[in-house]
Amino acid sequence: MTKDEAIQTFWSGYELNAYDELSLPDNVTLPYITYSVVTDAFENVVSLLGSLWYHSNSWEAICDKKDEISEDIGMGGKLLPIDGGYLWITRGSPFAQRMQDPSDDKVKRMYINCQAEFLSAD
Repeated sequence: MTKDEAIQTFWSGYELNAYDELSLPDNVTLPYITYSVVTDAFENVVSLLGSLWYHSNSWEAICDKKDEISEDIGMGGKLLPIDGGYLWITRGSPFAQRMQDPSDDKVKRMYINCQAEFLSAD
């Protein structure tokens, strides 16, 4: 699996459609996840940023999903296989932040901050 595919696999692992933030389809419906794609070489830590998007009067469902992601990563991080090694994902700080949509108060966004290292030769 390539580095880019591993990032897609990680964000797609939470029962929501996940999209590269630069490739969001026109017909997307809430809830979904958007994420940045950032790669680097061994021993360089990068930020893997994602956003949960929900349409609701309440923050409950989006907070539950944020907690699910946090628990999946765990204290020691999460390893995903990539070509020639692993992608190691850990929680960033701050891990999550609520965001407001000025055009619609029912759109709930949770900004997720993960850190990643590509444990591979390239």
